[in-house]
Amino acid sequence: MGGVTQTGEQCHVCPHRCVFTQQHPLGRCRVRGLGNPGYGMCIGLSVDPIEKKPLYNFHRGSTVLSTGPNGCNFTCLYCQNWYISQQESTAVRYYSPQDLAALAMEKSDGLAFTYTEPTVWYEYIMDTAPLVREMGGFVVMVSNGYVNEQPLRDLVSVTDAWNIDLKAWSNEFYRSICGGDLDTVLHSIKIVAESSCHLELTWLLIPGMNDSPEQINEAAKWIKNTTGENTTLHVSRYFPMYRMTIPATPVAAVYETVKLFKVHLKNVYPGNV
Repeated sequence: MGGVTQTGEQCHVCPHRCVFTQQHPLGRCRVRGLGNPGYGMCIGLSVDPIEKKPLYNFHRGSTVLSTGPNGCNFTCLYCQNWYISQQESTAVRYYSPQDLAALAMEKSDGLAFTYTEPTVWYEYIMDTAPLVREMGGFVVMVSNGYVNEQPLRDLVSVTDAWNIDLKAWSNEFYRSICGGDLDTVLHSIKIVAESSCHLELTWLLIPGMNDSPEQINEAAKWIKNTTGENTTLHVSRYFPMYRMTIPATPVAAVYETVKLFKVHLKNVYPGNV
């Protein structure tokens, strides 16, 4: 899980690099900690169309068994799944890697690690994903991209497709709204794009926060230059949730932003409209 310091055990998975001690046995994500308490503890199971992840250009028409851990290494003020990412849930059940892989292939075409932040489930995914692939299925990650390079490269080696949230083109947004940083996410996107994994991105459009034409233009140019103009991007509609009360994004704004992204990118889709 990480190296041992003079004061405790340090996590290596994300840039927070939490130190677990007897007094503070859990990390910020509440999944990782002394004894890896979140290992295999699944927050719900659902069979979904692959398009719902969203992945529009990967195994169209297929289904995936979706699950995730009860926690997240981000603290987004507008989290759409805050009730499972930001607080402890009673609806958690342990599945061994073998049982989850078998269930995924019994019910669907593959397995999606999603809902909260799957990369904090590093060991569990490294144990489970290869089993799904051995059974002929595929493995999907829906992630915020806030993960250190080596764990990410390990995860990329056992998975098939990623959707990464690009939440804004602003370090200040990431720091104050999400509790992370933009540079780490951009580095993660680059690593996945350079791998054999399929990559799609999602931009959740929030009025007054990440909707300026200048920000959209800079993000679109970076995506085109880094991952290619054929990269699939989803512009998703925000709704007020958790601690953010900004009114829902107008549908017209989503379509207008799609047009702005399409100046540089070919595959841009509206979501939640």
